[in-house]
Amino acid sequence: MKTTTNHIQQLVSEGEHVHQDFKFAITDARKIAKSLSAFANTEGGRLLIGVKDNGKIAGIRSEEELYMIEAAATMYCKPAVALDNQLYKVEGKDVLEVYVPESQEKPVYALDEENRPKAYVRIKDETILATPVHLDVWRHNRREVMVTYTEKEQHVLNLLAQYGELTLNKCVKLSKMPRRQVIALLADFIRFDLVEQVFREHIFYFKLKPEQ
Repeated sequence: MKTTTNHIQQLVSEGEHVHQDFKFAITDARKIAKSLSAFANTEGGRLLIGVKDNGKIAGIRSEEELYMIEAAATMYCKPAVALDNQLYKVEGKDVLEVYVPESQEKPVYALDEENRPKAYVRIKDETILATPVHLDVWRHNRREVMVTYTEKEQHVLNLLAQYGELTLNKCVKLSKMPRRQVIALLADFIRFDLVEQVFREHIFYFKLKPEQ
C-alpha cells in the first residue's frame, strides 16, 4: 500500500471526466464491468474506489471490493480487461486506484444480469451504451476495408448535408435503405473521417465533419 496522498488528492481535484470516474463503493461486479468496458473501448482511464461523487474521501469498506473489481474484469468483461490496481492511504482511509488501459481488442463487452453482452463508451463523465455504429467501426478497424463510392454512399452523405445532423433511425427512414446497410455506411464514413458522432441530451447524432 502506498501512503503518499498527493497523487490521489491531485486526481480528485480534477473531478470526474472522460478518463476518470469516482465510485463510493463496489456492490455489484456486473455494474462495475460497464465502467471497465467504457474505459477500455474509449481511451482508457481510471476508477477511484472509495471516493464520493463530490470528491469526498470515504475509503473502501472491505477487501471484498477488491475481489469484485477482479471479477468484473475477468468474469464479466469479454474479452477480459487487464487492470493495474494500486491502494493508497488517504486521510486515514484506503482508496483504490484502478487503471483501465485502452483495449486493442474492441469492442470490450460487459455481461448484463442475463449474461447478454453490451458494449459501452465513455463520453465526458458518463458511461454510455455504444451504438451499432460504434460496434461496426470497431469490427472494421480489425481488417482492411475498401469503401466504394456509389449512389448509395452519395445519397446518405447528401442527407447529412441537407439536414445537418441525423439520428440513426432518422437516417434509415429518410434513406429508405436497410438499417444494416446504413449502419455499415456510417461506420465507414466515420473511419474515413467524413462523419462524426455527436452525443447530446442522451441521443447520438451523425453529422458531416467540417472540411479541414
